[in-house]
Amino acid sequence: MSKARIKQLIKDRASQDGLMETGIKGVRLFRATQAIPCVPAVYEPSVVAIVSGTKEAVLDGQRYVYDDSQYLCCPMSMPVKAGTPSASVDHPLYGVFITLDQRVMAELTLEMENIRGVLPMVKSDLRAQGIRLAQWDAGFTDALLRLLQLGANQTDTEILGESRLREIYYAILQGEAGIFAQQAFGAGNQIARSIAHVSSHLDKSISIDDMATRAGMSRAVFHRKFKKVTTMAPIQFVKSMRLNNAAMKIASGMTVNEAALDVGYVSPSQFSREFKRMYGQSPRQWGDAQRFPAVVAQ
Repeated sequence: MSKARIKQLIKDRASQDGLMETGIKGVRLFRATQAIPCVPAVYEPSVVAIVSGTKEAVLDGQRYVYDDSQYLCCPMSMPVKAGTPSASVDHPLYGVFITLDQRVMAELTLEMENIRGVLPMVKSDLRAQGIRLAQWDAGFTDALLRLLQLGANQTDTEILGESRLREIYYAILQGEAGIFAQQAFGAGNQIARSIAHVSSHLDKSISIDDMATRAGMSRAVFHRKFKKVTTMAPIQFVKSMRLNNAAMKIASGMTVNEAALDVGYVSPSQFSREFKRMYGQSPRQWGDAQRFPAVVAQ
């Protein structure tokens, strides 16, 4: 019943395709009524919950298709491909994006570790570390309903928004993706901090040695641990982040040269070569062919 109420709340407010603000920082509703194949995108630390239809994300060849039985948890910035392969007017996609505030998630993780002790070592599939699907459980469902109910009243939203958001963060940390998320936001995760630095400095020169130094590791150890967490080598990750960001900017109307500069390319010819090698089209051809709704780029 709670999930049905969540679906109705989103349907009532998302009256057109794309993203819609809720008045709560980092919480946006979305609707899609057309099938769109997976295109380059960058997932910032976030949770994506679908209440109607299916959504798809691809990370380094690993495909994630999810609906109202699972939500997607991405605790670190990741270069992916994302789309709405089955959305239509008759079967629209409805859902909610929740940005994960790194400070609040880290605080909650630290509090939980102080109470429960340090997280146990978990043996898992290291090829699936960047993104995780988690079952909707009662805690997540109830917290999401309470969060979205605030949108009906501005006073409630402004006064209770942060506390309700903290409640859903806690539900995520308590849920099926909890240990996965805690490992990303815990005080000892140097890889997550390195990724956050890369994500916010794409327009600057980024060397693997610098990334390793920031993580307090040798280059060889950093390379090995980084690949376990992200499925990609550091150089491949940085390039994918830059090119995916550029593809999104071009598809949204930015010129090719502006997009290249924005993501740290000094040489337009190098940018064009690497872009075409990754996507099979020149940046200009890509911009002419791809005009996707903002919802796909999340």
